[in-house]
Amino acid sequence: MMLGQKIKKLRELKNLTQEHMAQQLGVTQSAYSKIENNEVEIAYSKLEQIAKVLDLRPEDITTFNEHLVFNVMHNKVGNGMVVNQASPEEKKLYEDQIKLLKEEVAHLREVLNKVLKGK
Repeated sequence: MMLGQKIKKLRELKNLTQEHMAQQLGVTQSAYSKIENNEVEIAYSKLEQIAKVLDLRPEDITTFNEHLVFNVMHNKVGNGMVVNQASPEEKKLYEDQIKLLKEEVAHLREVLNKVLKGK
């Protein structure tokens, strides 16, 4: 897959339009379209700008492999959940968030019980 095609797939995965990308890069939609269609050479400085708009690193774009992404998305278990291997850091963040949400739910239940008993 050529670089322009990778940029297009990543843009689409992030649900962004060519118009949005062009505006963020300070070019016309037509000029941006030429990037995605591999009609122009992409300077590294332009790749850095594109990566910034996509909230990625330039190397994330150059090494993007849609087959890996879509194979993971189609690898489902019986309940329809997508099997995804989170990094240990991501797993810890999710576990911390779940713990905080459980604590918040418990606190809100206490407050609600106090309000209901007060009536």
